[in-house]
Amino acid sequence: MDWSYFIYFALSAVLLWSVGAWAAWRNKVALTYTMTIAGLLVFFGFILSMWISLERPPLRTMGETRLWYSFFLPLAGIIVYSRWKYKWILSFSTVLALVFICVNLFKPEIHDKTLMPALQSPWFAPHVIVYMFAYAVLGAATLMALVSLIGKTRHLDIIDNMVYVGLAFMTFGMLFGALWAKEAWGHYWSWDPKETWAAITWLSYLGYIHYRLVPRHRVRLALGSLVVSFVLLQMCWWGINYLPSAQGTSVHTYNTSK
Repeated sequence: MDWSYFIYFALSAVLLWSVGAWAAWRNKVALTYTMTIAGLLVFFGFILSMWISLERPPLRTMGETRLWYSFFLPLAGIIVYSRWKYKWILSFSTVLALVFICVNLFKPEIHDKTLMPALQSPWFAPHVIVYMFAYAVLGAATLMALVSLIGKTRHLDIIDNMVYVGLAFMTFGMLFGALWAKEAWGHYWSWDPKETWAAITWLSYLGYIHYRLVPRHRVRLALGSLVVSFVLLQMCWWGINYLPSAQGTSVHTYNTSK
């Protein structure tokens, strides 16, 4: 399996997810689950095929991590739908997944079997996969925060629950990353630019959770801080690659040449 087949898997998955999103609006629960899960299986089929073809997890380049993000968005959407029955969440997850798929289609990256020694650790794959799931859940929470800020309807309970889940997975991702760093570079944490932004992002979401526990907190301020946290998350994920402080010094810029 090579990258040229991606468009067929991607279009098939998006079509299935779109039908699932439409079914959610029509209250066709069985069809919603069937189509969404079928789309997830199709998309994961490509990821698995790439994994076998590359003889390594497809997690090295930004394009490869976007594959996982595109997969986890509908997965997070169907989880939210199954728990809280928000009809629009699947439409959001499908559209956002399509955006990342289009980026990969119009800006394909080179995928080869080469894997630098630092990325051959068994902790590398769980570190990135767990982080991608956390990013997808926190992205959905951010959208709901924006909806709450713009409209009159509040979704505070579900937003809080999604932040709890997202931060938990982010914490596991950081722990896996520390174990990976110890094995690859001999130390758990070095305040590398990427690690510094990861800590800032983690603390920002932790700050949101604690502020929401303050009895007389301001809801709009809390939701606004959540949006800011997601901006910090984007800086941690890909923005760091463009900062002068990371050029040639960060051990996490191994994928910028791809």
